[in-house]
Order: sequence, then structure tokens, then C-alpha cells
Amino acid sequence: MSQRKQNTAASSDATSKGTYAFVSLGCPKNTVDSERMLGLLRLDGYQLVGDPSGADFVVVNTCGFIEAARQESFSAIHEMIDLKRQGKTRGVIVSGCLAERQKESLLETCPEIDHLVGVFGREEITKVADRLVGNLQEQRAVFNPAPIRALPDTDRLRITPRHFAYLKISEGCDRLCTFCAIPKMRGKHVTKPIEQVIAEAQQLADEGVRELIVVAQDTTYYGLDLYGQTRLADLLGELDQVEGLDWIRLMYFYPMYIDDVLIERIANSRRIVPYLDMPLQHINDTMLKRMSRRVTRQETEQLLGKLRAGIPNLVMRTTFITGFPGETDEQFEELVEFVQEQRFERTGVFTYSFEPDTPAAQLDNQVPAEVMDARRERLMEVQQQIAFEWNEQQLGQTLEVILDAPVPGEKHAWVGRSKADAPDVDGLVYVSGKKLRAGEIVSCEIVATQGYDLIGAVV
Repeated sequence: MSQRKQNTAASSDATSKGTYAFVSLGCPKNTVDSERMLGLLRLDGYQLVGDPSGADFVVVNTCGFIEAARQESFSAIHEMIDLKRQGKTRGVIVSGCLAERQKESLLETCPEIDHLVGVFGREEITKVADRLVGNLQEQRAVFNPAPIRALPDTDRLRITPRHFAYLKISEGCDRLCTFCAIPKMRGKHVTKPIEQVIAEAQQLADEGVRELIVVAQDTTYYGLDLYGQTRLADLLGELDQVEGLDWIRLMYFYPMYIDDVLIERIANSRRIVPYLDMPLQHINDTMLKRMSRRVTRQETEQLLGKLRAGIPNLVMRTTFITGFPGETDEQFEELVEFVQEQRFERTGVFTYSFEPDTPAAQLDNQVPAEVMDARRERLMEVQQQIAFEWNEQQLGQTLEVILDAPVPGEKHAWVGRSKADAPDVDGLVYVSGKKLRAGEIVSCEIVATQGYDLIGAVV
């Protein structure tokens, strides 16, 4: 569930306080945190380099969400510590969710880490770098309490391609899903004021961003803590007016607080693409209750019906968990039938991850790993057929495609995405055409399918 990104943008200041490399792991929200720290270090005079070998220090911004993500984070940490042992870098700073979740115990596990920076200590990254470069060891950890106001995400040094960016509209989460440790790491929900979000969006548009991807831990909860009511529809109305943007993509919807006003705003906007990411996790009412999702199957089906009816050509992405404690064969079969009925265009399936500090860890009837894996494989086979059939329906259609990068080693061939495809999690569109460039949005006739991907020619 996490994605490793070595820094892709290097600073070239002539004078520098020191050099550093950066490894970013985890979700798009963590990517925004990485970009903010990169921006602060650049403003403070530190020079970003692409190769950690020879850098003064390395920052590893970690994910701590589930066991697989933590193992990836530890792998990156140990890799950088090995460079330090070899004398190829002076120090290692570990930041992000793994640091926040394990705190000082991480120093006991990995004593060669020089400094820890928690999720809400990111604004002090330059002070931490100063201490490392200055060989000051009196304070090795920075853990700040969750802020009462959302932290700013301006002046980022982005590691996404120039033409798309993530926009974080809030921090933290007030949901208490029994399988999830995010509130322990990210704190309670804190809404970023509308005017602050719009200013950040305009800054990104001025930098050349054409596709803006709206993210949060819980997007539809936006505004409730700050304004006393949810105001996502108001925010989207303002975002739709930001000049320079072409596509606005909505991620991480929770199946609550979605009303007719919000649906109408999405359907009638100029820039919001008809794509919604709404993780559902399960559909059986008993499972939903054990997960503390606070929605029922009936409510979910009614909402999906309203979304499909209200937003033309809507592409839905969702995720499910197999093997949650107590899940029976019958409850899993109910989930399979639901997926077959709803025909989500995009679906991710994950096996339940045992997290010791979550309520679900205390539930009875833990499901054996081999059962979880078999159920995941079965559900993905069902979804694969649905996705492939949807791809077949695109043959002969003309789709708008945003070009991300040239295909390595191929002439006049590009990798892009349609409005139905979010970066890193959905399919691709391979495009052939001359005189193309990254960030360009082109009309393509879909001429073939290739698994989850499409092949198109510029019209």
C-alpha cells in the first residue's frame, strides 16, 4: 500500500548548507508531507541530490499503516544505515508515520538512526538537519502534538511529475474504524480553511499543474470541525474556478455526508472529472458493524445508486478487506455477489492486517492467513473480469488522456491516463503519436486493450 519514491527533483543552488537525499514512502498524504519538507529544506539552503551515496544526510519519510508498509519502511531505513556504516553519508533522519507510531522505541530497534521526526514535527525539519550537520545530539526526537489548525502545504518541492499534484484539504481522522491506526498517527480531523486550500491550489496551478488530486484521510468530512457543517461542495465550487487547472480528481470519500448538493456540484462542474474513490471495506452488515464503519449495506447501495444516477459516466474506485476477524464464508460470498452486482470499474482488495494497537486485534475468530489470501485472490479474479469487460467497452471510443512520460526506448510512444485512472493505483493508456509532451491532454481513439491497460492513437 505504500510506494517508494526516490527524490526526482534535485535542487541546484550554488551555495549550500549541505547536501541530502530523500526517500518518500506511503500514501499521497505522506507525499505531500515529503514535498513540504523538501521545500523547507530548499528554502533553508540545503541542496537535494539524487544519490544518497556522498550526501551529508538522508531523510526517510516512512509509512506505518500496516505490517507490509512498515517492513518496506524498515528496509529503506536499514539501506540508509548501511550507507552510513560505509561512510557514504553522515546521518539518517527518519520521519513520518512509522516514527510517529513507534516513537523513541524506534531508536531502540534502530539505534543508528540519528534523528526522529514525527508527523507533526515536519515543520522543524530544517532545525533537525542543522543539528545533524552540526553534530549536535542533545535532542534526537521531535514529536509535536497534533495541531488544532491544519499545517500549511505551500512552497513544496514536488516529487510528482510537473503536471499533476496532490492537494491535501484536511489532516487526521475522527473515524474509529477498528482495523485502522491512522487516528493514532495522524490525530483528529482538522479542516484546512477554504481560502487556504484555494491559495495552495492556485500556487500549484501557477507552477504548471494541470491535474489536481484532492486527498485527505476523510474527504467528505471536510469542514465539519471548522465550520460546524460539511462544506466539501463549497470547496469544490471554489476549486472549480481556479484558472490553469484542467482536471480535478476526488479521492478518499467516506460513504457518509454525501448529499444531493455535493453530487450536483460534482456533476455540473467544469473541471471535476467523473471519478470517485470511495473505500467501502466490506458490505455485510455484521462485518461493517465489527469494523465500526457506521454505515449499512442498504445505505451504501442507496448512495451508490444516487451517485450513478446523478453523475454521468461515473467511474467508481473502491477497496475491500478480506479476512477481517469473524468473517465467515457466507459473509465473504455476500461481498463477492455485491461486487458482481455493482461492477465497480476500479477495485483494490487487501487482506486484513493484524495491528496490535487497534480494537480489531482484540476481536475473536481471527481468520487464518491462507483463508484471507484465498479470499483476496477470488475477489480479485471476479473484479479482473469486470475491469477487462469495461476496457473492452472502451474500444473505438475517443478518450481524453493526460500524458505522464515517454515509454523508455520507444519512439513516439507515451504512457498516460484517462479520466478513469488515478496515478499509481489504476490502469494506464499507452499512446502513440508524434510531437507529444508530458502534461499534454490529447484525444485518443482506443484501438486495443492490454490487461488492465488501454492502447490508443492520437486523433
